[in-house]
Amino acid sequence: MDSNVRLPSGWKTLLEKEFSKSYMLEIKNFLLEEYKTKIIYPKKTLIFNAFNQCDFHNVKVVIIGQDPYHGHNQAHGLSFSVEKEIPLPPSLLNIFKELEEDLNQKIDKKNGNLTKWTNQGVFLLNTTLTVEQNKPLSHSKIGWEIFTNEVIKILSKHKDNLVFILWGKFAQSKRNFIDTKKHLIISSPHPSPLSAYRGFFGSRPFSKTNDFFKRKNIDEINWLL
Repeated sequence: MDSNVRLPSGWKTLLEKEFSKSYMLEIKNFLLEEYKTKIIYPKKTLIFNAFNQCDFHNVKVVIIGQDPYHGHNQAHGLSFSVEKEIPLPPSLLNIFKELEEDLNQKIDKKNGNLTKWTNQGVFLLNTTLTVEQNKPLSHSKIGWEIFTNEVIKILSKHKDNLVFILWGKFAQSKRNFIDTKKHLIISSPHPSPLSAYRGFFGSRPFSKTNDFFKRKNIDEINWLL
């Protein structure tokens, strides 16, 4: 494995081979130059933050995003999440609105840092792990999806009773990598303002997840922390 990448033991064991493949070397070489000459998000140390915040053994829920936020200081390596004190992006605000409606409780909308979820086994995976400032999808063709598709396949194969939350057509395109005999898929339109009113609002992903865990005698997620 690349000496600059630090992963917890569960992920390290399962992904070690991926880091020795040629496409990952190409990604590394591309990013070395990009970080020197452009503003790239997230910071180098946070590229694999989703993996470090939620080791393989702890994963219970997988929420799939597309690529990191491309605005100043928004991205910190977790899909849909922003650091505390950063204004909520519109999609995250809509996620919180649905959360309040779903669970019929008010939450603090000032803090968009979702590590409170990752600590309970919610794996917040963007399928592209880096982006250039103010250029959405700018790194979507450099090979990251080869890596993250493999991550989804590994989760599906080696885990049982996961909940995969797929918001929008892009995330739903990953359905073919998921064994639906073992895992629950919850799908809806994306929480973006462009699509949230087409079925994201009212989809109740949070209570549906916990209902599934109740049936399986698995500890529920406290979404309201």
